[in-house]
Amino acid sequence: MKLSAFPDMGPLAGVKLGAVACGINYQDRNDLFMAELEPGTAIAGVFTRSRTAAAPVLWCRENIAGGKVRAIVSNAGNANAFTGRHGDKTVQDTVTRTAKLFGCPRKQIFVASTGSIGVPFPVDTIPNNLSALKKSVKRDNWLTAAQAIMTTDTVPKGATRTTEIDDAPVTINGIGKGTQMISPDMATTLNFIFTDAKIPAPVLQKLLSRIIDRTYNCITVEGDTSTNDSLFLCATGKAEHKLITDAADPRLRPFARALEEVLRDISHAIVRDATGAKKFVAITVTGAASARAARRIGLSMASSTLVKVGLRIANPWGRMIMAVGKCGERADRDQLSITANGVLVAEHGNILDDYDADRVTKHLKGSELDLGVDVGVGRGRATVWTTDCSVGYG
Repeated sequence: MKLSAFPDMGPLAGVKLGAVACGINYQDRNDLFMAELEPGTAIAGVFTRSRTAAAPVLWCRENIAGGKVRAIVSNAGNANAFTGRHGDKTVQDTVTRTAKLFGCPRKQIFVASTGSIGVPFPVDTIPNNLSALKKSVKRDNWLTAAQAIMTTDTVPKGATRTTEIDDAPVTINGIGKGTQMISPDMATTLNFIFTDAKIPAPVLQKLLSRIIDRTYNCITVEGDTSTNDSLFLCATGKAEHKLITDAADPRLRPFARALEEVLRDISHAIVRDATGAKKFVAITVTGAASARAARRIGLSMASSTLVKVGLRIANPWGRMIMAVGKCGERADRDQLSITANGVLVAEHGNILDDYDADRVTKHLKGSELDLGVDVGVGRGRATVWTTDCSVGYG
């Protein structure tokens, strides 16, 4: 399975990135990241809906509606989740000190953490390193930033696209991280997306909330949703096009397509780098009652341990049927069909006796799998992405 190489990402107007080592859980590597944004930068975000969400998520959920951002601070090595009052104090101190450094309201400072859950957080470590962190920021620093947010990741993850609005060039750059606890519920892992487009926060939020359901919310590794899932989308407004004030504005369509490609690239990179994964698996569900139902059916298969083991031994069919049936969405047993790399394996509720077993087995033993399931009740369609289940996970 091919891992994604980090792309060549140039400077983006209105964005500076920095990182320092402060020893939260790692030695001799950067583990504290900052994004400095131009005053007036718009922000949208999606966050985990976990009922045990980490302290940084609670702060960001409360303040994202303000729609403006001046800086984002994120650490690796400790999730600051299930850390009680000490974790809350670290967030408040980080926000207060960062706001003072930038001379902005506290609600324009956003924070994120990733790492071990339930480990006491060193209260003063981040606040005491903020001055050095601010001094480290510079324009062309994408790789350094992506490396600073890594935990068990084996490679830094990023994506970039260039498009146009009103014939003016617009850039979208993004970084992300994640290899474990991957089953999103609004977002997944930590992800920071930046653009120079001139788009206000309400429009960004509508756009992001729509696209997230076709990208990050369609990946799963082991079915577990993190306490820290966060994705931020920031627009500096430095591109030379007229302000877009309506998410339905047709001028936004090329940008929306490019943004979806960036989010899909990073989310796929997370799946490909999943701990112990040997196969990248796409499962397309058709014939469902709705797109939402199709996604739920797909995720039921994609997060099933038994299906994953079946993929490893090249015999997943019965387990896939089980996973379709258990998820609660409508499916017609006697119309259900299954394909593997376009080869029909099951039809009208039966495994075919004469399907091309050699061709299908060869495909299943590869590292890039393409499976399809039609459940025979409607026109809903969705594709989800997952991995096999290997002995390397842990």
